[in-house]
Amino acid sequence: MDAAQALADLTEISSQIETAVLFDESGSVLASTLADETRATELARAAAELLDAAAEVQPGGGTLTQLDAATLDGSVFVVRDGERRIVATTAPEPTVGLVFYDLKSALRNVGEEPAKPKPRRPRKKKVEGDAT
Repeated sequence: MDAAQALADLTEISSQIETAVLFDESGSVLASTLADETRATELARAAAELLDAAAEVQPGGGTLTQLDAATLDGSVFVVRDGERRIVATTAPEPTVGLVFYDLKSALRNVGEEPAKPKPRRPRKKKVEGDAT
């Protein structure tokens, strides 16, 4: 699935997500729900900076894979999966676990081939007098 379709599916299933931008580790926008490309690029850059800043203060020094920043006006979620990242904004008090689940699913769906239907095996013809 391409990045634009992954975001379309995401916004269709998650009513809590208001905007989303899918980007790579260099900050290049792969797809966005925002009409303004400049705003999408700025949001991707800010999300990357937020991930980097949070990783610096994370105890244990492991790779930071998800982040949620809540304000009175809403929340910002950032998820990293390999080279891909996604940032999303929500209204105040979202269902955090569900938003993270939906964002991770969207990231996993990017680049996956759609499932192909399995070919049907032809039925055996019944022959008259056959006892089977």
